[in-house]
Amino acid sequence: MQNKTLLCIGFGYVAEALTRKLLSEGGWQVIGTSRSEAKFDQIRGAGADPVLWPGGDLSDAFAQATHVMSSVPPRGDGDPVIDLLRAQTVSPDLEWLSLLSTTGVYGDQAGGWVSEDAPVVPATHRGGMRATQEKDWLEVSTARDLPVHIFRLSGIYGPGRSAFDKLRDGTARRIVKPGQVFSRCHVADIVAILMASIARPRTGGIYNVADDLPCPPQDVIAHAAGLLSVAVPPDIPFETADLSPMARSFYADNKRVSNALVKSELGMRFTYPDYRAGLAAILKQGG
Repeated sequence: MQNKTLLCIGFGYVAEALTRKLLSEGGWQVIGTSRSEAKFDQIRGAGADPVLWPGGDLSDAFAQATHVMSSVPPRGDGDPVIDLLRAQTVSPDLEWLSLLSTTGVYGDQAGGWVSEDAPVVPATHRGGMRATQEKDWLEVSTARDLPVHIFRLSGIYGPGRSAFDKLRDGTARRIVKPGQVFSRCHVADIVAILMASIARPRTGGIYNVADDLPCPPQDVIAHAAGLLSVAVPPDIPFETADLSPMARSFYADNKRVSNALVKSELGMRFTYPDYRAGLAAILKQGG
């Protein structure tokens, strides 16, 4: 089997998990970018080859890559990866080009369900930038005949990034806004969805990434506290909670995210269909 090469533009939590899974299966090499050489050891530790970007040249990486995934968010002046896609020479063997976006593009749905064909009506500035980013990616896909796929991620959790960590370090808070729900997805299931798409690419595909059980965020904290046998943090009304503007903006969106498409098209079967299963596994693994 001919080796495939994944270029991860932005080597974050999901990229590292995907890298470890691909390398464990064999037949892959991975290149990961970082804005700082201080992160190179972490990238090497995951088994990937680090490259400095911005500030470095990605021409060789794009020439090798059969698969590319960007987790770089847009900034005030737009998405820097778009400039690469518009100008960079890509490998003739490029099979899959993906953007990790967010369900924030759907805006507030008053707790209603959203599927991939729901209107994009972001309620926050951050969601608006993401919607513009997605539009730019789809436009460059058409203009350059690139195999773009967009994944709209809900809240990401997993080992080292869960309610357990917040309870242990004393930062867990049960912010209560009546009727508010969020969707989320365990990182292992996110990786499984990405790998299913890699195996069955569909240019222009847009996929929601969420588990089966949207729920109030305070329920997750309470369940995790019970698993740790620690006190459940007290309720804090949203109206009086001391939240940063960024944290408060998350509560502007209230929706339930449907995962029907990844099940029907990609054959996804969730290992952790809800937070209870996911948290139990994290705790069992020592997380």
